[in-house]
Amino acid sequence: MSQRPVRVLTGITTTGTPHLGNYAGAIRPAIAASRAKGVESFFFLADYHALIKADDPDRVARSRLEIAATWLACGLDPARVTFYRQSDIPEIPQLCWLLTCVAAKGLLNRAHAYKAAVDKNTAAGEDPDAGVTAGLYMYPVLMAADILAFGAHRVPVGRDQIQHIEMARDIGQRFNHLYGESWRRVTGATGEPLVLPEAQIDENVATLPGLDGRKMSKSYDNTIPLFAPPAELKRLVMSIVTDSRAPGEPKDTKGSAVFQLYQAFATAEQTEEMRHAFAEGIGWGDAKQRLLARIEEQVAPLREQYAQLIARPAQLEEILQEGARKARDITVPLLDGLQRAVGLGTFAAPRAAAAPKARAAAAKLPQFKQYREADGRFHFKLVQGDRLLLQGVGFDSPREAGQVIARLKSGGAAELRHVADVGVHLGETLIGHLAEGVAVEEIVEALSRLVEEA
Repeated sequence: MSQRPVRVLTGITTTGTPHLGNYAGAIRPAIAASRAKGVESFFFLADYHALIKADDPDRVARSRLEIAATWLACGLDPARVTFYRQSDIPEIPQLCWLLTCVAAKGLLNRAHAYKAAVDKNTAAGEDPDAGVTAGLYMYPVLMAADILAFGAHRVPVGRDQIQHIEMARDIGQRFNHLYGESWRRVTGATGEPLVLPEAQIDENVATLPGLDGRKMSKSYDNTIPLFAPPAELKRLVMSIVTDSRAPGEPKDTKGSAVFQLYQAFATAEQTEEMRHAFAEGIGWGDAKQRLLARIEEQVAPLREQYAQLIARPAQLEEILQEGARKARDITVPLLDGLQRAVGLGTFAAPRAAAAPKARAAAAKLPQFKQYREADGRFHFKLVQGDRLLLQGVGFDSPREAGQVIARLKSGGAAELRHVADVGVHLGETLIGHLAEGVAVEEIVEALSRLVEEA
């Protein structure tokens, strides 16, 4: 029995241009982690979140393009991970509203970003909510929807983001408590509708200094763009602030922006050589030249790939659209179950308040039910009222089960065939087994009814 992959979700805010600190602290380690066995990785461009921080549409549009090209140029493999834009997944804002309706206002009042804005206004003698948008206030709920829509088990975050993961857990748990029983009834599934995530903190994440020695950040205007042209990169590296110690004087590696940047792009052996050079009194100009060489050696091939990608937006669009398709294989069936759980299902589903004749007619409509068994595998079944027609085999992920259901609902009945003593095949793929006394023709007829009712 194969173990279910651990789902890891990473959001990338689309504001600004990626810099060396982003690369060393987030991009490089996240891409390396996505290659680990037993991990199912999701990377998304958080462009809805960007609207909270930026109101310049040209800047947001440009940033989306640059950041998508950056991650792909740095080695993110869209065939191995699910790489998509947040705004291409309509189920995320749908889930955000469902979560909004259960999220406690008191919980949102305690969010760090909102409290910081209120404290700043209060200190300035202004109205506590001056300049605070509903977007900023609801940021934690949208983030919860990003995570809960994909059943993410782990979310890599910095310590300043731990609160948001805890809030996502609180909101998800509240939804499960209110609607879990209803969800199990309408879907036939077991367990809880929403997976509660855990924050993943990497204590070894590099925080690189900027040109002035403070943390490299767009807020401090001290960044070195990741794909700055060679001449611009050289100018910026040579402008890094250092102390006044002359060539020949020993220099401290601790607190040195030059040394910390060098270490982030050098091997362990090269780092030790530079440490020795500092002790021997290397001049700052020579140290910066060595730093420039290390950065250029690692970044130049990526810069070339980035230039090719940025010049082909249609190729980037195709990659992201394919990522959105993969993502929606998960979110569409999830939201279908959640909507029905809160009472927003179609009128075709049986309802306790319906008249007897209407209930009887509705009960005869065939429907798919998805659920997860105790072995961790995902199953579906096709039923008509209380009668089982087709029992699906187990799949490793809900996406695979959802893909089969989607094919069956969109004309796949023509590809169905029954192999004696083996089971029902969709094309060449075994997808399930007929219930006792059911012929494959009945399955085809039931699917035709589903198409007619859609």
